[in-house]
Amino acid sequence: MKRILLIILIFSGLVQNMLAKEIIISKIQEASGITYSEKSNTLFVVADEGSIYELTLEGKILRQKEIGKYDFEGVAVDDKKDILLVAIEGKDKILVLSKKNFKKKKEISIKREFNGIKVLKKGDDGIEAIAILKDKIYLSNQSDKPYPKEDSSVIVVIDYDLKKKKQKIKEIINHGYKDIAGLTFYKNNLFMVSDDHSLLIEYDLKKQKTKKEYKLTNYYAQEGITFDKKGNLYIADDGGNILKIKDFKK
Repeated sequence: MKRILLIILIFSGLVQNMLAKEIIISKIQEASGITYSEKSNTLFVVADEGSIYELTLEGKILRQKEIGKYDFEGVAVDDKKDILLVAIEGKDKILVLSKKNFKKKKEISIKREFNGIKVLKKGDDGIEAIAILKDKIYLSNQSDKPYPKEDSSVIVVIDYDLKKKKQKIKEIINHGYKDIAGLTFYKNNLFMVSDDHSLLIEYDLKKQKTKKEYKLTNYYAQEGITFDKKGNLYIADDGGNILKIKDFKK
């Protein structure tokens, strides 16, 4: 009986590992950010050269638009306002787009200093990812430097206030990881991806500590992450792939 149980457990583990492998569902050159809209049940993807796409969950491209000469690095959706917030690297700005027609609505710049430290240093890599939760916007600064050094690897938090053209950093999250290239929220837990270590990190904001780490394959350059309502994980890969891991959070 024990041998049968052991065989079942081993087989079950093998099946889970097989199901956990990434599936390429679409190809988008230099994909750098991804987000899921529950309202439309679609994905929105941005690319380094200033392009934005809408995709089905199976990877079919529904529409695409060249926005301009921007270095897009992350995207978040607000279904209530029908807008998309896009992180612009280098300029350390947020571009607000209409979700309906991808029309530009405004740009919001971020003040670079926090408590006297230039967290976002001009001319360096800059913000690499963006996520929204309630009344806050979360932005990752791509870096391998520990806080409190200038241009440090932290998440900066600003108010979700689209009326202000320039936003002050209200707080930082000193998570202790390097090269955080993607952010998303799933069931109020923050998920970060470290491209440098091919690592997905589940982070508890209230306790300010890591809940769990998930090792991803190092074959891809993970630049953006998002979950759909069923717990499937989607990854934007800088190599040009949109990946899907089914039932990741079940």
